[in-house]
Amino acid sequence: MAGQWLPPGELTLSGRPVLRPGEVECFLLSAVDIEPDIETHPSLTTYKAGILTLTTHRLIWISSATANDAVFVPLSLVTHIFTPKKSLKAMFASPRIRFELSLSDSGRVDPDKPRHGARSVVVTLVMRGKSDNHELFYTKLWEAWRAHAWENSDPGTSGSEAASSVAIRVPVVGVAGILRKEQEMWESTDKSLQDAFQDLNALMSKAKEMVMLAEKMRQKLLAGPNSHTSTGGDEEMGSKEEMQDWLLSVGIISPVTKESAGALYHQQLSRQLADFVKIPLERAGGMINLIDIYCLFNRARGTELISPDDLLQACTLWEKLDVPVMMRKFDSGVMVVQSKSHRDEEVFGRIKSLVLKPEALRNGISPSDAAMTLGIAPAMAKEHLLAAESRGLLCRDISPDGFRFFVNLFPEITLDDIYLVKDDGIYATWVAAVTS
Repeated sequence: MAGQWLPPGELTLSGRPVLRPGEVECFLLSAVDIEPDIETHPSLTTYKAGILTLTTHRLIWISSATANDAVFVPLSLVTHIFTPKKSLKAMFASPRIRFELSLSDSGRVDPDKPRHGARSVVVTLVMRGKSDNHELFYTKLWEAWRAHAWENSDPGTSGSEAASSVAIRVPVVGVAGILRKEQEMWESTDKSLQDAFQDLNALMSKAKEMVMLAEKMRQKLLAGPNSHTSTGGDEEMGSKEEMQDWLLSVGIISPVTKESAGALYHQQLSRQLADFVKIPLERAGGMINLIDIYCLFNRARGTELISPDDLLQACTLWEKLDVPVMMRKFDSGVMVVQSKSHRDEEVFGRIKSLVLKPEALRNGISPSDAAMTLGIAPAMAKEHLLAAESRGLLCRDISPDGFRFFVNLFPEITLDDIYLVKDDGIYATWVAAVTS
């Protein structure tokens, strides 16, 4: 694309930005334009009407018109942020934030290099949305830029103090002695507090490293092959499931909140939820109960809990968003989340092979039997059995012991001679199983 001067950003399948290790979302705004100074740099293009995400490391712009189109501005290359001008004209115009951005010799933004200093451009963020959080966004931008979180500078103050000199103990005599003893006590307390905070900082840094490691392993699991052809495939599958359980307990690094997303809260929550349910859906065979998703998602969000209404609204928005998952409601009213690649025909085929077994032909199958075969919860297995019944594959028998499902033999019966016993087909298999 001509005039493409900002580096492309990476997005998830649901259109959320892929964050770097240690990067956290701070604020979101809709309908934001990125306008370079055309007078000094006429070759640079303007990015129109996109969602702007402020993180601790970058400004990420995602196009609202084109799918999978995103660019970003590294905060490390921002050399100056201008104070917004307050005037009568500014009150009736779209809010604007201006900052100076360092460019490479080719006139582009190179995130892999430090501030170049040779060339720069003044960039204007034009906020055309109806949000009233523009001043708060400027404050968050200033704080993120001043924090320099991208440097990850852990100076590693090992507490190498000056050589511990031998202190001469002076006897406590008079008021001076009492003051000296009080001073020594305060110094000892201060040193204990410093040591405690050093241990706490070390623990926090280690925890941060563990979260970063978990995120890398999660990405590797998502990108890994689904088929295991080696001799140790079962062991690999078991270790993968164990790793997925552990990663689900780690949680979401940067959960979407109402404070950071504002008017985009439910839309961004819907996209983040679509990314989150990928691993649980793989473990559940492509379909999982909405209640289970609510529990897993809230556990991963930690203290940033969401309400059932927020979850339902986020799932409803999947119809408008291009995401690989969807919400489905069975005739019984049970709501589930399933991947769009999930096909009921595959489940029906496994159920049909189950009901054609000799024991099932005689006694039928229960939802618990189907749950063991499909590897899902009995409640979900019952919904699949009822769906198979509506397709004409099964017949249901209701007794005091509960539901029992049998293979549907009515299509095998000839209406002209209902007593005719065929020598082949499912009917003959059933007769052989019952009479044996």
